[in-house]
Amino acid sequence: MLWRRFNGDPIILPIKTAVESAIQKETQEGYSLKVCIGTDSQVKGAETEFATVIVFLREGHGGFMFIHNEKTRQVYTIKERMLVEVAKSIEIAYELCDLFTLYDVDMEVHADINTNPHFKSNEALREAMGYILGMGFAFKAKPEAFASSSCANKVVN
Repeated sequence: MLWRRFNGDPIILPIKTAVESAIQKETQEGYSLKVCIGTDSQVKGAETEFATVIVFLREGHGGFMFIHNEKTRQVYTIKERMLVEVAKSIEIAYELCDLFTLYDVDMEVHADINTNPHFKSNEALREAMGYILGMGFAFKAKPEAFASSSCANKVVN
C-alpha cells in the first residue's frame, strides 16, 4: 500500500511505523492529538477511485494527513460502494488501533454517508454504523465526518 503526504511526498516507511513516528514527534512537541480516518470514492467511467486518509488533528494547532489512493474497475451499487469505503477505513483503523491505545490518542472512523434519508448514501448508514461501532471504534457520519467528506474528498482524483 502506497501512502503519501498532502504535498505529494511519498511515505517510504510502513504506514504503522510512519504513524507511530508522527505521534511521537507531535507528542514530544507538546501537541494533544486526535486521529480521524475516512475514505471517499468517485466513479469515473469504468473506474472507481478510493481515497483513504489518516487525519492528525493537533488540538488548536491545525493538522496534517496521510493519503492512500486506489483504483478499481469493480462495479458497485451506491450502497456497496459506501460499505467498501467504510471497510477500507476500518481496515486501516484496525491496523493502527493498538498505537492509538498505546499513545492515548483518540480515534474516530468517519463515513461519507448522509444521515438525511433523502440521500441515496443513507441506505448504507445502519450497516456502516453497526460495522464501525461493532469493531469498537467511535463513528461519525455526515455532516460531522470531515475526514471522509472533506479531506478524502479533496484527494480522490
